Amino acid sequence: MADAIPFRDAYEHMKFIPGFDSAAEATAASRSQSASEYESISASQTGQVLGTTGATGDYLAGLLVVPTTTSPGLVTVLDNAISIPVFVGGASSVSNLVPFFIPLGVVSVSGAWKVTTGSNVSVIAVGNFT
Repeated sequence: MADAIPFRDAYEHMKFIPGFDSAAEATAASRSQSASEYESISASQTGQVLGTTGATGDYLAGLLVVPTTTSPGLVTVLDNAISIPVFVGGASSVSNLVPFFIPLGVVSVSGAWKVTTGSNVSVIAVGNFT
């Protein structure tokens, strides 16, 4: 596994990505990746927007999944309309009720981050939301 790149060195690595060639873009990208906010999503929610309105460029560091039974429901993240299942859940999918973190480290490319939770599972989303 590769070592993490410190934000101060991000531009040096990002400038080799096609279409990513300015120091301003590198600075904006590193700033957007601060996980300074959290939002709680209750069980059985559909498409709860993270942040007040959410927007393209919002950063989702990860999700703390909090099961209330050993058979919790699905947890899905949506990048506006693109659905990404991050925890399938189901019968006996966890052996105990200890919360667990799913690291994501992603920036929205099509709009607000949204989270859908099934029954018997809540989530705390961590990131930087509009």
